[in-house]
Amino acid sequence: MIRHLIVASLSALCCVPAGAAEVTVRNDSLEALGTAAIVWGFVPGEKAGSWLTSPCNGNLRAVQVFWRSPAGTSGQTIHTAIDIHRAGTFPNPGALALNISGPVLTDGVLNEYRYLDENQTIPIVVPVAANETVVVVFEFDTEPVEFLDPSLTRDTDGNTSGRNSLYARLGPGNFVWFNSATFGLQGDWIIRAVIDCAAGPQLADVGVGMQASLAQYLAGQPLGYTIVIDNAGPVASPSTTIVDIFPPNYQAPTWTCLASGGASCIASGSGNITQTVNLPVGGAVTYSVNGTVAGAATGLLSNTVTAVVGGSVSDPMPANNTQTLELAAGGGDFVFANGFED
Repeated sequence: MIRHLIVASLSALCCVPAGAAEVTVRNDSLEALGTAAIVWGFVPGEKAGSWLTSPCNGNLRAVQVFWRSPAGTSGQTIHTAIDIHRAGTFPNPGALALNISGPVLTDGVLNEYRYLDENQTIPIVVPVAANETVVVVFEFDTEPVEFLDPSLTRDTDGNTSGRNSLYARLGPGNFVWFNSATFGLQGDWIIRAVIDCAAGPQLADVGVGMQASLAQYLAGQPLGYTIVIDNAGPVASPSTTIVDIFPPNYQAPTWTCLASGGASCIASGSGNITQTVNLPVGGAVTYSVNGTVAGAATGLLSNTVTAVVGGSVSDPMPANNTQTLELAAGGGDFVFANGFED
């Protein structure tokens, strides 16, 4: 557990330069020849997590960790792992996406990891969507000696809310994730990610499907809709706007939304549907809508749902982004009307 902090002046940052399409994502403000703080007090099994948001659709290709002792000359050490997680609910990371086992850390530099093996033949590749948050987690193998050994570092201009977590031991075998500010951390972990933003057009084939609970409506009676919006790719659509302005004769609609395949949406609501959802490739959101048809309703009851991709993403097949369902008024005997008498 964190017990002591000391501010140290650090030398120029060293790492493999990012490619032209690569973006280094970070929370910290440390620059070359800047000042950082060395953080001690970690015991084996404790972890530090940096919550990082991708600016684009692409692949996470590298992670970076600033590792430093007061002297900056202690050589190399090995610790347990650096893990890449999908975002969970802060401060708890979500599903594990990739494990970098046994990272070798050099004192005094920004260590960068692009491969999973010592022979540098298995590259790090973690697909990410624009505006998706991932958590890069460093795990300690041994306890650094205070004021002597190298350890993790942080910047010195404040802890960004919701961006720094700490997996701390509260007792024998009892580890819990915390907001690092709870333990007095006054800066952001210098743990970063390098995202290779995909070049060329970003295309996401988002489609809309809709069914009604009845083949024909009955005036004054309940009627439900099931609406499915999915993404066939090839890239994620993290800012997809869903719009369903229900017809005037469809009264008091309420709805719930169920996300699958890594998608996300608002869980429930009432009235018209106007919200932005996150649709990774293969993800979908399903709306279950319930309402009542007005007692004076006549003619066709028409409902239209539209999904619009946003941000830097385009839809290569816009024709399937909208669906309209028209229901005629029924006479009330839907079993025989649908031909099930056979």
